[in-house]
Amino acid sequence: MELYTKLSAVGFLKKSYAYKFLFITFIGIHIPLIGLLFFALYGGNTISANSMLIFALIMTLLATVITLFLLKKLIFPIEMASKAVTSYRDSRIIPVLPLDFTDEAGLLLSNIQASIIENENFMSEKQDLVYLLSHDLRTFAGNSQALAKLILEENPLEPIKEYSELIYESTHQQFYFIESFIRLIREDEALSKKIHEARVISISDIFSQVKEQVSQQRLKKNIQLKFSIEVAELFHKIDSDLLVRVLVNLLDNAIKFSFANAEIKINVYVKKSKFIFEISDTGLGFDPNHGKELFEKFTLRSRLGTANEPSTGIGLYLCKKIIEKYKGELIAESAGLNRGSKFSILFDTVK
Repeated sequence: MELYTKLSAVGFLKKSYAYKFLFITFIGIHIPLIGLLFFALYGGNTISANSMLIFALIMTLLATVITLFLLKKLIFPIEMASKAVTSYRDSRIIPVLPLDFTDEAGLLLSNIQASIIENENFMSEKQDLVYLLSHDLRTFAGNSQALAKLILEENPLEPIKEYSELIYESTHQQFYFIESFIRLIREDEALSKKIHEARVISISDIFSQVKEQVSQQRLKKNIQLKFSIEVAELFHKIDSDLLVRVLVNLLDNAIKFSFANAEIKINVYVKKSKFIFEISDTGLGFDPNHGKELFEKFTLRSRLGTANEPSTGIGLYLCKKIIEKYKGELIAESAGLNRGSKFSILFDTVK
């Protein structure tokens, strides 16, 4: 940045990035010529053609190296702009770019800085609006639910009781949906800022947490978990808490869509430079043509579990977003309805 700053202080170079390049190139081209002139003037009368040729080649090579080095220094503002955009896209780090340059590169830096700040402000305002609307919706649903509860406490006639119960259940589902929507926004925000360096993750520790978190759901249906773990450790950038969250969600879905007394298989292995987690069940399954739709936000393919467990339609969306952010794949497979399903997480192995 130092060379760019110094050239920007020169009057005729201040407002043009192209002129800075041409200036450096002009000097680089004329270094051999100037060197030859001095060599001819002060080299004496015994200068041979061969020595002149060798000197010209050396000066040309030296000038090329110096010119390329300076041009590399001169593109630093472009590299800075690229790194700022990448850093913001990957981890939501707001850059602090220099804003006091008036040429094309300076305007690029200024526009990137302004665009990122505007985007952050827009996202913040959008979230505030969503939280406000969610709060108001909860209030409205709460009023209806409280009224339905009061009616039920009065032991009304059967038709009125039935309608009141429907209102109460409907508002309960609304609460569940609103809470899920808020959780989606919060987790989306947290995910965008959570990036780590690659490190060793213990598979046994991961599944110890996973089993604990799904124990109640599993026991209700007497679901058996069958593990086949061929790899003890994963070396990867993914945060272990996020990996646990994804596996818990996938296993919770497998339990939800499995019948009582069923078995769910969890396999962990490496194949063709891929580290693979697999969760397979023999439950409801899905139409293979609708596999991609399962990962859509608030997908219409969500449904009740085998014991009428509710579904928000955002769990698989969040799982896929987490896995893809860490350069992995999440794949859903099924042979068809009532023929079970298999969800696979694939990461490239790191050597």
